[in-house]
Amino acid sequence: MRSYYPKSFLKLIVTGFVLVSLPLIASYVSAAIYLSKLADHSQRAVYQAVLATQASRMLLEQITTMERNARQFLVLDDKSLFEGYEKMHLKFEDTAKRLSALQLDELQRNLLTELSNTEHNTFETLRVNPHDSELSSKSAQIFPVMIDMAQQILTGSSRLIDRQVDVLQTMAEKAQSIMMLQALAVIPFALLLSGGFTYLITRPIAQIDAAIRRLGDGEFSLPVSVKGPEDIQRLGHRLDWLRVRLVNVEAQKNKLLRHISHELKTPLTSVREGSELLADEVVGRLNPQQSEIVGILQQSAVQLQKRIEDLLSFSIALSRDSALNLESVELDKLILKVEANQKLAIMTKELKIENQVFSLTYSGDEEKLMILIDNLLSNAVKYSPRGGTIQVTLSQEKNQVVLDMVDQGPGIPPSDYTKVFDAFFQGEQRQEGHVMGTGLGLSIAKEYAIAHHGSIDVVANPDRGAHFCLKLPLNLAEQT
Repeated sequence: MRSYYPKSFLKLIVTGFVLVSLPLIASYVSAAIYLSKLADHSQRAVYQAVLATQASRMLLEQITTMERNARQFLVLDDKSLFEGYEKMHLKFEDTAKRLSALQLDELQRNLLTELSNTEHNTFETLRVNPHDSELSSKSAQIFPVMIDMAQQILTGSSRLIDRQVDVLQTMAEKAQSIMMLQALAVIPFALLLSGGFTYLITRPIAQIDAAIRRLGDGEFSLPVSVKGPEDIQRLGHRLDWLRVRLVNVEAQKNKLLRHISHELKTPLTSVREGSELLADEVVGRLNPQQSEIVGILQQSAVQLQKRIEDLLSFSIALSRDSALNLESVELDKLILKVEANQKLAIMTKELKIENQVFSLTYSGDEEKLMILIDNLLSNAVKYSPRGGTIQVTLSQEKNQVVLDMVDQGPGIPPSDYTKVFDAFFQGEQRQEGHVMGTGLGLSIAKEYAIAHHGSIDVVANPDRGAHFCLKLPLNLAEQT
């Protein structure tokens, strides 16, 4: 499935932020609306309960006042007292009407209806009958009953507050459950969106990072392909253009190295042959001073030839696509052969070689392996002090061949562990002697190790000296 990307990286980030925020905002708005409804309901419920309590208390006070006015009217037969009773009757009817409009329970509503009817009948009896009549006297006896009913209504109004509190608590619990469910639904969805957009944002960055690392490691074979917004894709195209340029520059550099090396070998051969003829006194006997000069010429010619061979080997090593000539190689004998080739340099510095090798046959390119081991040993010889010891250990660990080369030289600073394998790198510590190296030996060794799908690293050495560890896979034939 092809991913859709906006035209710019900024739009992708903004789109991701908006889409991740939308469900959270929707959940927040929903919760705010529900809480607003809950607050409005609680406000109305409290207001209704307060009105009901006030109206019930007013009913009780009005009935008490009406009872006092009625009894005084029956005793004194004063019309002003009856008028006061009549005014309080009208207020009672208005209060009862307002109370009936509120949210009362069934018991309160029935009591209010009965109280209103009883009060109305009592008022009519007192209005139409003389004050000293038997009906008027009986009607006055009904007021305590009405007071008791009003008291029950007031008690019910107090209970109404408790019921409203229970209702509000139920609604609050329901709101909490709803918000919890929304959170359980929204948060995973938001996390899923966040993960998706994180992947969409970081994938092109990771592709660019991987491409830059490959270019930095000198791996130019894979084209740079970046999937993402258009501006990021354009950056990928520029990186691929840079890769092609680096391939061309690398090819031109290798071509230049090969040409220079070949051009130098021809006059060098003449110099070596001429110095050998002089050393053999073909053109006449030499005095001691002349012989010393000829010796210097021969030694310098050998050193120069070694540098040219290093340049050629380095040029070949950089061509990682060059095929390996796989054959059975007896590594123990190959190590002894390399040591024999460097016997003169070893004897000159009075070095001691401690070999801990065993018979091991390895499938690899013998010529490249010989150059690899030769460069490691040559490096150890160069930096070892006069009379020092070089330890050479060949072992097998699981499916790997391990070669350790340890000298007693000045060692390598931890900051240079990776730099020593860079071409033409010269560390702060210098080898003994007046002839400087090219700084290509370890670089060539690393390239040939990589060609065999192996590795070579600097190992931290608690004692003084450098420790190089070469690891090669035993199943090389299956990997090539």
